[in-house]
Amino acid sequence: MSSIPLSSRRVLLVSAAAIASASMFGASAQAQSEARDPLPPVTVQAPDQAPRPAARPKPRATSSASRAVRAANRSTAPARPAAAPAIQQGAGTVPSLTVPTAEQARREIQRTPGGVALVPDTAFKNSPANTIKDALGWVPGVLIQQRWGPDARISIRGSGLSRAYGNRGINPSMDGIPISTADGLFDLYEIDPTAYRYIEVYKGANGLRYGANSLGGAINFVMPTGRDAPEFEARVDGGSFGYLKSQVATGGVAGAVDWYMTMSAQREDGYREHSKTDAERLNANVGYQFSPDVETRFYLNVSRWRAQIPGEVTKDQALNSPRAANPVWVQQDQQRNIDSVRVANKTTLRFGETSVDFGAFVLERHVMHPIYQWLDFHVHDYGGFARATDDRFIGGFRNRLITGVNIQNGTIDINQYWNVGAATKGPLAASYLWKSQNVSAYADNSFYVLPNVAVVTGAQVLHAVRDQQDRYLANGDQSGRRAYNPFSPKIGVLWDVDPAWQVYGNISRSAEVPTYDVTTFASPASTDINAQTATTYEIGTRGRRPDLTWDVSLYRAEIRNELQCLTSPATPGACTIRNADRTVHQGVEAGLGVAFLQSSFAQDDRFWFNVAYTYSDFRFDGDATWGNNRLPAVPAHYVRAEVLYKHASGFYAGPNVEWMPQAFFADNANTLTVDPYALLNFKLGYDDGTGWSGYIEGRNLLDKRYISTTIAVETATAASALFNPGIGRAVFAGLRYRM
Repeated sequence: MSSIPLSSRRVLLVSAAAIASASMFGASAQAQSEARDPLPPVTVQAPDQAPRPAARPKPRATSSASRAVRAANRSTAPARPAAAPAIQQGAGTVPSLTVPTAEQARREIQRTPGGVALVPDTAFKNSPANTIKDALGWVPGVLIQQRWGPDARISIRGSGLSRAYGNRGINPSMDGIPISTADGLFDLYEIDPTAYRYIEVYKGANGLRYGANSLGGAINFVMPTGRDAPEFEARVDGGSFGYLKSQVATGGVAGAVDWYMTMSAQREDGYREHSKTDAERLNANVGYQFSPDVETRFYLNVSRWRAQIPGEVTKDQALNSPRAANPVWVQQDQQRNIDSVRVANKTTLRFGETSVDFGAFVLERHVMHPIYQWLDFHVHDYGGFARATDDRFIGGFRNRLITGVNIQNGTIDINQYWNVGAATKGPLAASYLWKSQNVSAYADNSFYVLPNVAVVTGAQVLHAVRDQQDRYLANGDQSGRRAYNPFSPKIGVLWDVDPAWQVYGNISRSAEVPTYDVTTFASPASTDINAQTATTYEIGTRGRRPDLTWDVSLYRAEIRNELQCLTSPATPGACTIRNADRTVHQGVEAGLGVAFLQSSFAQDDRFWFNVAYTYSDFRFDGDATWGNNRLPAVPAHYVRAEVLYKHASGFYAGPNVEWMPQAFFADNANTLTVDPYALLNFKLGYDDGTGWSGYIEGRNLLDKRYISTTIAVETATAASALFNPGIGRAVFAGLRYRM
């Protein structure tokens, strides 16, 4: 595919989607749209005011007996926070079993006694929808620092906060199926916000819902199905620095079968020199419903990404020549080029009060990555999962038990060559076969001691093996193997104060095994890198009132052996992992939405004030070298706020700001800082739920020069090339059509 010109590939993608959608229209009924909430979910986004048209019926109705049984079961459940009205499926419509609707997922996530969020597509598709920040930038506690183009570091509660490249410390998945490599490292190039129905965020040990036990938790990107997607959708977006993106999607139902497919292609010249990117992505799923209680679904994800890397520069260069690349990166023509294919299956069975999900996946990925060395590696991952949910009354008390097993194994076959310039392979420098094995079992139980108070207990057991075979022995044999067996318990309380107000608290333990790109073997049977462990204490509250939403969490994580990714001046662009001794991550994650001046200019219009605030106090704890210094690479305070006018017709407009009010450090020694900044943005658009919609959005309108992210070192100087400048003034616009 790489040999086909970019313009031709786009034509092929759009043509294929048009042909597929045309062939499916005759067999499918009109897709429904999501019912609009009277208030937004507590992810700090303004509400949609204009009601969407009622969904039209789709074939294959659930039996009245089955509906009656499930209705009876629901009627006996204890009170829980009120959510927005369920999607109106229409007479004869059968929802998917394998993929919950956004409303079903919201009810499910609110059973968690800790920090969580559900972000519907209405919160991010009226934007360029290019990067992970477009999708999750308004979730309190989720810190996203752009490196260049679509690449970014994403951190929750300080997970992987010093990573110079890639991400770790969060368990990402698509429809509950892992998208990280088996050793735990993940990139964001596969993430296409236009492909998802909603995104779930489970912070910290609250990710146990998917068997996650990392410090950062879990993020689950959920695609639509043919049962809840528009029959046809297309969009085009364009903007500053050569940004252009097109996307087309189709979905429908024919009897027991439903399908959804979306394809997108994008390119960007980039704000900085040597930062061009282009990507094509295909995401599809096909489901078959054997009966109202049995459904299977197959997934296909195909991605191609080609990107130049501008590299980090000094602080002076970042602020005074922000569009310039690092000349060494240009001379070596550093790039990241990735092709990947993932195939997966998920099947759901329902037996009265018990449901079972199980499935399997396989991933093939080829990475061609000339940096200071020329990395050429193939990833082969495979695995499976099984999860059972039992919700019943025991001795008059409601009890909800989730148990599961996850298996994720894989190999990375990597050869490293010297980069002799212009992305040219030189002599072989290293060759490894990395093998990862991960088997985990987990349980999460909610016992309702009162109809509105649940005691939640849980635990995960993980067996992880990292096996390195060194095939280049000129510098010695660095083969080795190590096994990790962490145990991660959790206990919490969830109190439904009233149907729309919750208070919660929990104590949990997390563990993270080192990724392969940082594991160095000191002898054939051991490594000098230990697993990172943490004990986290958390309290919080969330809820909604007619004109108010809130979500506040306070946490403290006491960490041992924190995995720090520290860059050495001798190998810029690479980092060495070290275990810190003791560190503390504590902070506040707060979101607030308030409606005011309602019906000021027209019936049912309103202004909406949103704010998302993240406070991060991350420090060494009596370290022998660094004392109680602050940990680098993360701001103490980060604020996003907006005032948005919403008209009942679907028109909206308003300014927003992104503010980092206090400097933070780039090094453990706390000698070099990243300066504070504030960015002014503005957006306006129209969206009534169907037909045509559009937006225009201006970012960094005052053209503020600032640093968006830094890599971390032990001790920095003014000459340290650590920084990525933020993007200057930019304007984006888009058109979208839905049937």
